[in-house]
Amino acid sequence: MKIAITGGTGFVGKHLARRLLAEGHQVVLLSRTARTETGDKLPGARAVMAVSCDLSDPGVLAAAFAGCDAVAHCAGINRELGQQTYRKVHVEGTRNVVQGARQAGVRRIALMSFLRARPDCGSPYHESKWAAEEIVRSSGLDYTIIKAGMVYGRGDHMLDHLSHAFYTLPVLATVGVRQKAIRPLAIDDLVHVLHAAMIDGRLSNQTLAITGAEELFLSEAAQRVAEVLGRRVWIFPAPLWFHYLLARVCELTMNVPLVARAQVRILSEGVVEPATACDPLPGDLQPQRRFTPEQISAGLPAPGPFGLRDLRCCLG
Repeated sequence: MKIAITGGTGFVGKHLARRLLAEGHQVVLLSRTARTETGDKLPGARAVMAVSCDLSDPGVLAAAFAGCDAVAHCAGINRELGQQTYRKVHVEGTRNVVQGARQAGVRRIALMSFLRARPDCGSPYHESKWAAEEIVRSSGLDYTIIKAGMVYGRGDHMLDHLSHAFYTLPVLATVGVRQKAIRPLAIDDLVHVLHAAMIDGRLSNQTLAITGAEELFLSEAAQRVAEVLGRRVWIFPAPLWFHYLLARVCELTMNVPLVARAQVRILSEGVVEPATACDPLPGDLQPQRRFTPEQISAGLPAPGPFGLRDLRCCLG
């Protein structure tokens, strides 16, 4: 099959592309930073077409989607920067992807959303993700909406940032005086569900919540990461105002923020259950991977602290 992936150079997009290419499918990767050499690091590179676009032009998207059997819409942001706003990326971008798919004659779309996305909650991130869901649900396309929780694996934000943070300064402030639980979701379990929707033709016109197989607190997850790294870490609670202040500083100074304001809201609510009603996930697609040392090791980046390369002022 031929599958288009928006956000194709991002965390989820890359892992999905690797799975599809390993099975012999063709892949069209779309992102703002896509280059023709993108596929060189993927298996089956000759089956990859990279398209640089920002989801603002339905015509460009329609041309990229031509001949595709389905579109996996994985593009998204967790902070606003310049013209890359939640509305432009999540809402207008999704509307353009749907229009492009229609123009190209693509009838199948899978949308990556967030577990707690919902309307009228005071969080632009959550509300824009919900708006994207509504666009897809009313598109007339055969859709699958996947409301994923906190996803980890090679190239993620969770393991990447915890690892570099512990090499820089081995401390962690948990969000709020009383922690809320999380269910870390292995990227392979998420890709398994996307594959079922895109390739196997399952989960038609459904909205599905997916979280990891094990429930724990962020402090417990962080401690496991520290143990795998062989680092001792001091974990302490901190109020929400501290985290929102830290997030604002990180957003202003870092290329990829250590923590963003949307993530503070996410962790303050917990990442265990969807905020809205969802269809049941079939038993054979239920995540099985626990947050084990083996899973953590497989997802860790190269060891090392944060450095100048991580600062926005040192871009280029």
